[in-house]
Amino acid sequence: MNLKQVFVARKVLISISCIAFPALLFYSLSILILTSSGFTIREVVKDPAQLTGLSSFLGFLSNIGVWLWVSSTAVCFYSVFTNPWKRGGGLSELMLLMGLFSLILAVDDLFLLHERYVYDKGIFLIYAFCAFAILIRHYRKIIEIDGFTFLLAGLLLASSVEIDLNQRRISFDYAYIQMIEEGCKFVGAALWLFFIGQAAAFRPPES
Repeated sequence: MNLKQVFVARKVLISISCIAFPALLFYSLSILILTSSGFTIREVVKDPAQLTGLSSFLGFLSNIGVWLWVSSTAVCFYSVFTNPWKRGGGLSELMLLMGLFSLILAVDDLFLLHERYVYDKGIFLIYAFCAFAILIRHYRKIIEIDGFTFLLAGLLLASSVEIDLNQRRISFDYAYIQMIEEGCKFVGAALWLFFIGQAAAFRPPES
């Protein structure tokens, strides 16, 4: 193995300055801020299942749902920075907007923002506005890529929100209501990821 091929100055600089150092900074600041807020180091760095002694499958589907949002975010941002079509056709902007929206939903799902910290109806209105803004601005491109999948994903996610807001008015067992609500969100998130995958692979027709 040629060490000169391993220790290429440009790659070493990028790896350390753009990835390793920011990751270490984030890790260190997270520990500092959270321990200052009353958490122990073990509570900050360990998985909840290890801390509680409960099953690793606790919240399994919820965790997979977060993976779907994070995957959507990663695909969008990767496509924006790497695909050759990013300078034209509106695809770059569409992927960027969908990536940012997916990131917000991932953070919400992971930290339970709308359940614990933010007024439900307020944040849902913001989500609806963002989704409609994306649809209206890039309607033609969405239809060209896969309009049905986008609309079905939106319908299921909207149904999940509607059930969440009105679950107390539904005369049905709470566990089943939760199952239906989370099922709509899970399938909607999967369809959202599928649409984003198609958008990332989409190539405008040759002019």
